[in-house]
Amino acid sequence: MKVLFVCSGGMSSAIVVNALKNEAKKHGQEMEVHAIGTNEVEEELKKGWDVCMVAPQIKHRFNQVKKHADEHNVPCGPIPPQAYTPLGGPLLFKTLNELKK
Repeated sequence: MKVLFVCSGGMSSAIVVNALKNEAKKHGQEMEVHAIGTNEVEEELKKGWDVCMVAPQIKHRFNQVKKHADEHNVPCGPIPPQAYTPLGGPLLFKTLNELKK
């Protein structure tokens, strides 16, 4: 599974990327997670992602990201703020699976 994670950058995005990858491994899945900024979304979505998730810090940009994701038929949704922690892996994984449906 390929997950595009749209965020503002910084250490918190690395924490979320690692939490999501570790949770996927617990479920026997391999996952590619790529963190990018909003300026890169349109171009990056052309590369074929399975899901796009948006960080809570940039929720004001969600509609813009969702529009681009919809153009490429990529499910897109926000990350719940309570999942945006090192221990948020289970909720991140649950949110991801809900978006895939």
